[in-house]
Amino acid sequence: MFFLLAVVVAGQQMSTYSQFMFNNYVLNPAVAGTVNHYQIRADSRFQWAGIVEGPQTVSFSVFGPHAKKPMGFGGYILSDITGPTSRTGIYGSYAYNIGLTDAIRLSMGLSFGMLQNKVDGTKITLYDPNDHALQESVYSSVVPDASVGAYAYGENWYAGFSAFQLFANSLKMYDEKNGLNKLKTHFYLMGGYIFHAGDDWAIEPAALYKKTAVVPAQIDLNVKVTYLDKVWLGATWRSSDAIALLVGYIHAGKYYFGYSYDIGINEIRRYNSGTHEIMVAVHFNDIKK
Repeated sequence: MFFLLAVVVAGQQMSTYSQFMFNNYVLNPAVAGTVNHYQIRADSRFQWAGIVEGPQTVSFSVFGPHAKKPMGFGGYILSDITGPTSRTGIYGSYAYNIGLTDAIRLSMGLSFGMLQNKVDGTKITLYDPNDHALQESVYSSVVPDASVGAYAYGENWYAGFSAFQLFANSLKMYDEKNGLNKLKTHFYLMGGYIFHAGDDWAIEPAALYKKTAVVPAQIDLNVKVTYLDKVWLGATWRSSDAIALLVGYIHAGKYYFGYSYDIGINEIRRYNSGTHEIMVAVHFNDIKK
């Protein structure tokens, strides 16, 4: 009877961000060029504090518009480490946007880069010491990678669609028979709207829908309240995962600092003390009118 049973374990391969509304370029290459200035964003996420070698994600991005033409450029680096496994990628992006109406613009973007997946066998303690599958070595696979996106936006709203890991490459880690692992294409839908409550307050609900093959879809719902364009508070609910509390500060209209704390709502919450995420951004002066 046991031989007739099949157990499947599946998970997303892409990184998770509680402050996804501030990381929209990393989630959609079409965002490049949709604002009038260049900006730098860095995000560090320390997931499941208290679990030894829990997931750690770092991303660093730079993007902005062409000074005269309706296009944008950008690039980003990401690192995602979980115990003995890691993903490191470097990407460049191009986006072109057009006016659909006087109030609506559509941007279309493409990112291309290289992605390295690595397994450090020296960090793995095997149950059977005679099992030399990993041979206590470091195994790495580097493959080309690409993403595509579309992003519609107006004065107070935005909506976008993107797809990542388009090539769905197979990763050869250590041998032809046992070393194959396939990257899955990930799809994202995002949207948000800004409501102004007088001159001092802004309320911004946002949503992110994530889907890949086999894995159930995941939804992030967020609401953020900003006061005087200087301080914000917010909360994010992520289906079957966590509730995140957000706080942030904007200095001189250019320097952004954000922090979020995730409180788990699934079974793994009993084995960790939450997740911390820090965001820092710098917005430069406008180069485009």
